[in-house]
Amino acid sequence: MAKKDCLKEYGEADEVSRSDFPPKFVFGVATSAYQVEGACNGGGRGPSIWDAFSHSKGTIIDGSNGDVAVDQYHRYKEDVELIAKLGFDAYRFSISWSRIFPDGLGTKVNEEGISYYNNVINSLLEKGIQPYVTLYHWDLPLYLHENMGGWLNKKIVDYFSVYADTCFASFGDRVKDWITINEPLQTAINGYDVGIFAPGRHECSSTEPYLVAHHQLLAHAAAVSIYRSKYKDKQGGQVGLTVDCEWAEANSDKIEDKIAAARRLDFQLGWFLDPIYYGEYPKAMRERLGDRLPIFSEEDKELLKNSLDFVGLNHYTSRFIAHVRDAPEDGNFYKSQEMERIAEWEGGEAIGEKAASEWLYVVPWGIHKVLNYIAERYNNPAIYITENGMDDEDNDTSPLHEMLDDKLRVSYFKRYLSAVANAIRDGADVRGYFAWSLLDNFEWAQGYTKRFGLVYIDYKNELSRHPKSSAYWFLRFFKGGEGKHDKEQ
Repeated sequence: MAKKDCLKEYGEADEVSRSDFPPKFVFGVATSAYQVEGACNGGGRGPSIWDAFSHSKGTIIDGSNGDVAVDQYHRYKEDVELIAKLGFDAYRFSISWSRIFPDGLGTKVNEEGISYYNNVINSLLEKGIQPYVTLYHWDLPLYLHENMGGWLNKKIVDYFSVYADTCFASFGDRVKDWITINEPLQTAINGYDVGIFAPGRHECSSTEPYLVAHHQLLAHAAAVSIYRSKYKDKQGGQVGLTVDCEWAEANSDKIEDKIAAARRLDFQLGWFLDPIYYGEYPKAMRERLGDRLPIFSEEDKELLKNSLDFVGLNHYTSRFIAHVRDAPEDGNFYKSQEMERIAEWEGGEAIGEKAASEWLYVVPWGIHKVLNYIAERYNNPAIYITENGMDDEDNDTSPLHEMLDDKLRVSYFKRYLSAVANAIRDGADVRGYFAWSLLDNFEWAQGYTKRFGLVYIDYKNELSRHPKSSAYWFLRFFKGGEGKHDKEQ
């Protein structure tokens, strides 16, 4: 399909309403522990690789860290109240591994950590909000990294299994929806290839990312096996894995561009879903990486086989993909794909409106395409969109009322949700949608310079919370209003 036909085939609706989705469809908001909790030394928590990384000189662009973040550790009741007032069904949050086991080893449970998450879960349930819990959102206990190599060592699978088992036993009577690992691709590539995320490694980028991904897959499968054998019958929950994917649209009708776009999807989605559904890494990856890509034993394949109850999809943006022999991007991962990511139409116009992050453009038709792709390639699995959203630039010179009037974010959610509704009409089994994110927060390598929240955090005034226009748009959307007014009156 030529580039110009993308919008024609996947046209956008002007409006979307709650009635465009199934009655039991879940609408939630999402955050992650290191980005919002703070209390880095509180409640018996041990250090994570992100504590070390964000404290090292020069790693974070504004010199900030997550020590306080937005202090949800102390303000979770206020935030749960906000979620309830805005009308969301569910809250996706992550558990800090080092808050449960400060050294990650699993020998001594930190009861204060258990108590904290029990309080959060109970507060949510009291308000009728379902907890969707992620076990690992990038914050590996520092001890495991420093003393055994973390994700580079296959023993990590055993330590993750003990941690997962403890969480299932402690919280599974109330938590029915689990995600093992969030975006294993980002841990592998940004952590061990380009090195912009913790632990910041790039010395062995031709091999380490693939080993890290391999061990994350095995850790995921081991946790699912534990849940199914010990807890599922009694607790009745489900367990998934969250992958991230930009849609890859061929830059032209040339066969090499079409193959490059398909290869790009193999390196994003296929890397993690193919082993689960088909028992092997994608052929395109094996061809380009050879023996740098680890091999699954027969035992591994059996463990991985169908080891998820749903696919969690994090999706923000899309790109046109052209075949090139020498990829312009840094990192072994990108160069191995022999492709270029392009953010313009033929005439030079941007693929969509630009958000604050340099990688993020508003391209609603991309989410429609990626949902249909997953449905077709993996026999229509249950899908939860576990993250979708866009950011504004932090601007401390603008008055508060201007920062709260986030018109582009309102447009983003409207148009992306319309595209999701269209994918459901096409037959994709999409069961839930989580907006990223509830609150402005610590945005990893970008510190506090980017704001993804539905709720504005005033960093200069005691981290006070202020719902934006997009938050009120969701409130009207849930009540059956058409959301035609971008600003709350």
